[in-house]
Amino acid sequence: MKALFATVIIACSLVSGAALAQEADREITPVKGDVYRFRNVGHTTVFVITGDGVVVTDPINADAATWLKDEIGKLTDQPINTLVYSHSHGDHASGGTVFDAGTVVAHENAPDEIDGVVPTTRFSERMQFTQGDKTFELTWLGPGHGVDLVAMVIRPENVGFVVDAVASKRLFYKDFPGTTAGLWMQQVRAANELDFEILVGGHGPIGVKSDVAAGLAYLEEMQAAVLAGLQAGKSVDELAESVTMDAYSDWINYDEWREGNVRGMARYLLESGAVK
Repeated sequence: MKALFATVIIACSLVSGAALAQEADREITPVKGDVYRFRNVGHTTVFVITGDGVVVTDPINADAATWLKDEIGKLTDQPINTLVYSHSHGDHASGGTVFDAGTVVAHENAPDEIDGVVPTTRFSERMQFTQGDKTFELTWLGPGHGVDLVAMVIRPENVGFVVDAVASKRLFYKDFPGTTAGLWMQQVRAANELDFEILVGGHGPIGVKSDVAAGLAYLEEMQAAVLAGLQAGKSVDELAESVTMDAYSDWINYDEWREGNVRGMARYLLESGAVK
């Protein structure tokens, strides 16, 4: 009962928290404690005021980073001194030079230079660092959507920042381009193993930890349905029509991406030899 009550309190605070700064399709929203979410159109990132400087994550692009840097300056006189990349894809990682951060953290698989920024600190599986009164736990999610995708948990707020691998009540991107549905599922499983309460994704609304498990359940249910259909001799076109995943029809991008998800799952199962 206490856990349920806590979840309700978190959910209510997320819904009622007003944005601190807004400009067209940009806004800053308090998440919890000293953790803030920055949304630039359809992309989101987080920053943390630590008492010993500000830790920022994905800059998104130069214009977004410039706006964000100015807004952070209105919230605190602490300098932006640490930049942590979730991964190096251009739609999240461009524009980092704007922050001029002395410490730049990225996974060891990230490029030598990310849009003009050279990481100063790299890690392989896990890394933890403390700044001010905050602790940051970084975990590599393995290969899949990119080879350098990192999830971050911020304490004591217990906020998880997980980009692209999974989001709150949002379907997965198209047909899992550039990877396989199997590897993508492994990244979601890795995120689900992490301990946090509030989920901030790289896209979509603020959610809670159970949204990660829900995303994994969606993938596992789809995998079972597609595998059964393939083993029964159905074509991929037939499955794209019949595997409707109705229980998830209210999720973001359901109409746009459900068919692609089915086709990507079928491709993975066929290429992996799972269909006998």
